[in-house]
Amino acid sequence: MVSLKFIGEKDKNALRASPSVELEDISEPNLMRDVFPYTEVPRMVFEDKRVPMDMPSEIFITDTTFRDGQQGHKPYTVDQIVRLFEYLHQLGGPKGIIRQSEFFLYSKKDKLAVEACRKKGFEFPQVTGWIRAHKEDFKLVKQMELKETGILTSASDYHIFLKLKWTRKKAVENYLDVARAAIDAEIVPRCHFEDVTRADVYGFAVPLARKLMELQEESGMRVKIRLCDTLGFGVENEYAALPRSVSKLVYTMVHDAGVPKEQLEWHGHNDFYRMIACAVSAWLHGCAGINGTLLGYGERTGNTPIEALCIEYAQLTGETNGMDLSVITDIAKYFRQDIKAKVARTKPFVGSEFNLTRAGIHADGLLKNEEIYNIFDTGRILKRPIQVAITDKSGVAGIVYKINELFEPGKKVDKKTAGIAEMYESIHQQYLDGRTTAISEDELVSLVMEFMPHVLLCEYSCRYPCRYEVSPKE
Repeated sequence: MVSLKFIGEKDKNALRASPSVELEDISEPNLMRDVFPYTEVPRMVFEDKRVPMDMPSEIFITDTTFRDGQQGHKPYTVDQIVRLFEYLHQLGGPKGIIRQSEFFLYSKKDKLAVEACRKKGFEFPQVTGWIRAHKEDFKLVKQMELKETGILTSASDYHIFLKLKWTRKKAVENYLDVARAAIDAEIVPRCHFEDVTRADVYGFAVPLARKLMELQEESGMRVKIRLCDTLGFGVENEYAALPRSVSKLVYTMVHDAGVPKEQLEWHGHNDFYRMIACAVSAWLHGCAGINGTLLGYGERTGNTPIEALCIEYAQLTGETNGMDLSVITDIAKYFRQDIKAKVARTKPFVGSEFNLTRAGIHADGLLKNEEIYNIFDTGRILKRPIQVAITDKSGVAGIVYKINELFEPGKKVDKKTAGIAEMYESIHQQYLDGRTTAISEDELVSLVMEFMPHVLLCEYSCRYPCRYEVSPKE
């Protein structure tokens, strides 16, 4: 019998009505072995409480293609970075739905890329930096004259104790020192709460966020926080418990730590196939910004794909708000043809076959009405008309649809058109003989010439009139 694990009200990770914002400095790390046993798959833990949806009045997207995205892909050239930056500008539109793009600042190439992108003069996306929590790294930010930078501020005891060899108290002190250094340099600090989905939320994350908000009040300069789901542990279910609960993490930052919604971001990874659902949950529960990368390239399993976030934005708000979603297709083409990236054929919105069907029953539906088997008008919105591939599963309907698509005859062929049945039998026999690949367009033209020569006569208009020698049989 399946039994879910629920925690009680007195559990350390249970949602609290009036939590303390005092740091819990401990001598040994709290690795939460009841949730993260390591030698086994991590546990998904729940509680009987949930938090209300509270979506910000304005939501947006931020980009890390040239920072985290570079960690999951071969290095981009400066020219490639500039072209992708232009695409981000076009996709996000004049209202800046794609608000910012962050860059490494350490190498000569990093600096050249930043300079080249800033020379474009775009208002959006704003160029920002990323540095470690080291004061000396601010020299790089100042040199590049950036107005904002991300700062690595690891939040879990895994990072604080096991990686940095600090205590929680020392971590808070160091993070605050770096944030003050940023403010003194008139640079907006964006504190990246690394590994927050394994953090002691009430013992460390909330107290640190509260200290940062106090620093904001003292200085009069904004301090931003990015919640980083570094290993993809985030869970979107409304009854999930902290620290894996996305909705409750956002809730504690807004309501317990006092972080303004517009200064809060979510950064996800796909280790457990949850990054899109978690991103939407973050938006719905009070996080204004979602961070992602083009095509989802990023460390290990990747980051939340920006093209997916653009579609989610449109679904949530009911409008594109100036975004040009057709640019998604241009971006995918650029990755395949210029960057030589291997884009999964069925990857949503960008794969070469994301809206292609091989099923005969689906093709039959498409013949009747395209809306039956297409997610939306992909031809109009993404410049990607729905496709049909001819295999042993396509049936007569698939062949008919493909002929009509390829030749655009003045009089549409149908399942009763002379020659269709014979062509189907010829194709079917090829697969009985062991064929495993789809029928190409060139092969389909040859089959039409053999079985349906009238389709190629003058009453029809082939989309490719110069490609083929048309000599129908007598």
